[in-house]
Amino acid sequence: MNHQKRLGEEKVSKLLLEFSVPAIIGMVVNTLYNIIDRMYIGHIPKVGNLALTGVGITLPIMTIILAFGMLVGIGTSAKISIKLGQNERESAENHLGNAFTLLLIISILISIIGLVFIDPLLNIFGASKDTFVYAKDYVQIIFMGTIFNMLSFGLNHSIRSDGSPKVAMGSMLIGAITNIVLDPIFIFALDMGVRGGAIATVISQIVSTIWILYYFTKGKSVLKIKKKYMILRKEVVLSIFAIGMSPFSMQIAQSIVQLIANNSLKTYGGDNAIGAMAIISSISMIFMMPVFGINQGSQPIIGFNYGAKKYKRAKMAVKYAVLAATTIVTIGFLAVELAPKMLISMFNSDPELVEMGVHGIRIFLMMLPVIGFQVVSSNFFQSIGKAKISMFLSLLRQVIILIPCMLILPKFKGLTGVWLSGAVADGLSALITAVIFIKTIRSLKDENGNEIEEGKIALETK
Repeated sequence: MNHQKRLGEEKVSKLLLEFSVPAIIGMVVNTLYNIIDRMYIGHIPKVGNLALTGVGITLPIMTIILAFGMLVGIGTSAKISIKLGQNERESAENHLGNAFTLLLIISILISIIGLVFIDPLLNIFGASKDTFVYAKDYVQIIFMGTIFNMLSFGLNHSIRSDGSPKVAMGSMLIGAITNIVLDPIFIFALDMGVRGGAIATVISQIVSTIWILYYFTKGKSVLKIKKKYMILRKEVVLSIFAIGMSPFSMQIAQSIVQLIANNSLKTYGGDNAIGAMAIISSISMIFMMPVFGINQGSQPIIGFNYGAKKYKRAKMAVKYAVLAATTIVTIGFLAVELAPKMLISMFNSDPELVEMGVHGIRIFLMMLPVIGFQVVSSNFFQSIGKAKISMFLSLLRQVIILIPCMLILPKFKGLTGVWLSGAVADGLSALITAVIFIKTIRSLKDENGNEIEEGKIALETK
C-alpha cells in the first residue's frame, strides 16, 4: 500500500502510533541538545551557577531562531501534506524547494544581525555583569551556526510529511547523540567551558543537516529538492507563512515572555532565579517534547484526510492525539509534584538554587495536565489550514494571558507571582480552547456530508 493510500485508508490508531513514536523519540532526544548542555554547564566547577544563568539568559534568542525554523518548517510540512492529499505532487515539491531557499536566507540574516548586535541583545534579555561573559560565549557560537540549526530543524518536518517518520527520527537522533558525546569532551576535557557546549551543539546540527540534505537529494524520498523549485514564488512563500505563522507567533511570544520573565526574575530573585527558570524550562521541555512529537505525527494524517475530505478520520486522529498527549503531561505533573528536588538537582546542586527551583517548578507547572489538550488542539487547526484560529489559540497561552500575568502578579506576589503566571495562563487558555475546539470538531462532516455522532467516533476502527 503506497503512502497516500495508507494515510487515507489504514487504521488511524496504527498510523498515529507509527508516525508519532519516531517523532516522540526524535523530539525527546533532540531536546537533549539544550538539556545536556545545561546539565554539564551547571556542574562546571566554581562557576556552574553563573554559567547556567548565562545560558538561561540566551533562551529568548534560541527561541527566536526556533521560531523562524517553525515558520518555514511547519508551514511547509502542513502544505506538503495537504497537497499530497490532493494528489498535487509538483506543488508539494515547489513548496519544499522554496522552503530550502527561505531557510538559507533567513538563517544568514539572523547570523549577521545577531553577531552585530550581540551585546545590546544580551543586556536587554537580562544579563548582569556577572553572567554577561557566559551568555556571550555561548550565543556567539550559536549565531555562527544558525544556518545548520535552521536547515536541520526546518527541513526535518517535511521528511515526516514525505512519509518517512523513521528517517525524521534518525536525523534528530544522529544530531543529539553527537551532541551528547561531544559535550563532555569540549566542556571538560578540552576545558572550553560554556563555549565548548555551544561548539558541540553546532557540530551536531551540521551532522543532522548533512543527513537531511542527502535524504532529499539522493535518498529514497518521494519529494526532491530541485533547483527549479528553489526560486522563490510569492504565492508559495505566502502559503507557507500563512500556516507557519501560528507556531512562529507562539515562539516569538514565548521569547517575549522569556525576556519579561528574565527581567522579573532578576528583579525579585536575582541571578539564581534566572538559573532556576532555565532549569524549570528544561524539565518542562522533557515532558512537552513528546506532545510536540504527537503533533508532528498526527499532522500529516489530519492534513491528508482533511484535504481528501475524509473528516471522520481527521477527527479520530486528533482524538487519539489528545488522549496520548494528556497521558504524557499527567505523568510529567506527577513527577514534578512528587520529586521536584531530584529533578532540579540534576542540573545544579547549589542549595539556594535548588530550594528556589523546587518552589518555582511546583507552581509554574501546576496546570501541566491540561497543556497537552491545548497544544494538540491548536495543532489541529494548523493541520487543516485554519491558521488564524491556530495562531489565536497558540498566542492565547503565550501572550494574551501570560504576559499580563507576568507583568501584574509579581507586583503583588513577588517571585511567587512569576511562577504563578504560568499556571494561570495554562488553565485559562485550555478552558477557552476547549470551547472553540468542541464547536469546530462537531461541525465537521464525514466523506458523505453526514454529521458524525460522537458515540460512533469512539467505536471506529479505521
